[in-house]
Amino acid sequence: MKKVSQQWVPEIMYEENSMIPFIEVPDDQEDPKVLFIMINRKTGEYEPGFEGEEVPVYEMDLRQFVDMKILKQRLSETEYDKVRTILGFEPLKSAREKGRNILLNVKENVENSKK
Repeated sequence: MKKVSQQWVPEIMYEENSMIPFIEVPDDQEDPKVLFIMINRKTGEYEPGFEGEEVPVYEMDLRQFVDMKILKQRLSETEYDKVRTILGFEPLKSAREKGRNILLNVKENVENSKK
């Protein structure tokens, strides 16, 4: 079993040509179940800095991002679909069906392009 260390802090990184971030998880660590991220927005106000310069004031809001795999494993299908719906996703069953249809269309288009 992998250990969870209080010393290890996940680092969010980006590849040069991708907008999808990733976290490199050390071999001896578990995947993070939740990420805490501080969302900062400029307020439009300024305050004096150490040298008297104007420094923008930020509104900071701590957010939590949860691993959906964990929720899927631990919630009932109905509860999980409720969470998906709240987040703006379709229930899993209909999303899978739509995904299956897209995959079939792609396969059909590939086969037709070979002819």
